[in-house]
Amino acid sequence: MGRRVAGVVLALSVIAPSVAAADDNDVILSRLATRITDSSGVLTNVVGQNHELRSLASQLGVVLAPHMLTPADTIGFGGFQLTVDYSTTTIDPRGSYWKAREGSPDPAGAGGSAHGPGSLSTVGMFARKGLWLPPSFEVGVGAVHLVDSNVWTGQLYAKLGLHEGYRSLPIPSVAVRGAVSRMMSQRELDLTVASLDVTVSKHLGIGGTWRFDPYAGWNLLMIIPRSEVVDPTPHIDSQIMGNEADSDLNFVFSEQDTIYRQRILVGAKFQYYVLQLTVEAQFALAGSSVDDRSGTNVACMPDSTTTLCDAKDTAAAQRTLSVSAGFDF
Repeated sequence: MGRRVAGVVLALSVIAPSVAAADDNDVILSRLATRITDSSGVLTNVVGQNHELRSLASQLGVVLAPHMLTPADTIGFGGFQLTVDYSTTTIDPRGSYWKAREGSPDPAGAGGSAHGPGSLSTVGMFARKGLWLPPSFEVGVGAVHLVDSNVWTGQLYAKLGLHEGYRSLPIPSVAVRGAVSRMMSQRELDLTVASLDVTVSKHLGIGGTWRFDPYAGWNLLMIIPRSEVVDPTPHIDSQIMGNEADSDLNFVFSEQDTIYRQRILVGAKFQYYVLQLTVEAQFALAGSSVDDRSGTNVACMPDSTTTLCDAKDTAAAQRTLSVSAGFDF
């Protein structure tokens, strides 16, 4: 009997859902807000800071954006590729907007200190397949995880090879690609990153056994942040009698214009038989786009008490180093 009870307890402990816990790189949007109190110190209103959300989404969007990790040549209509990818991207940890990081040592942003390490890492898994569509076509799908967080993104891309196959001539291959990355598993923030890029590459054979494909490209990112309902006082349960008014403090960040970032990249793919290794370096230019609100030309300022202002993306330039390893069949 005792063994049966122990077995049931063990089974329940395995199948019982675990309590979701925030990790250091999860996002708490309520920290990007100005809290307004009355003369007695009672919290009466909370105003989301659009300029901080814009810069946070801009840098996080670059971290979670689709990476190229392929030369311009497609893998061919009969080709199939499976890879595991790793990337590390720099951020500006002293940017006030990174106080939204769960693991920030200064969540109020009062000390001006760094809000954690100066880079974020991701790991992902991808499958790529060539299709019989002229002139040459390739699609890919994958999932990417932000290390030390609950964040996952689903990613999808389609690449059109405009010019490829002239391997005996000093003519590069050229391709265009469209991709999208959709962030999941964050309760307060939806983030979608669309990508359009152009790449050139050249196939080189080494000793008749190795292939070497250096490539370079330009990439335009279109980052779309959307806020869900934010609870600025999560420690107060508005369902308890006497706390009903607390739900009136919940707020949503205003929808913003699309954030644009540009990246330049260089990389190289090495392949021996079906084994492949790709290394890629990217440089994202600093953000400069503005959320232009109708009815005003006033720029958003720190601790603003209104959302009627133009929020500028102040995200610093970012660098990414990516490595992909897998099999080409």
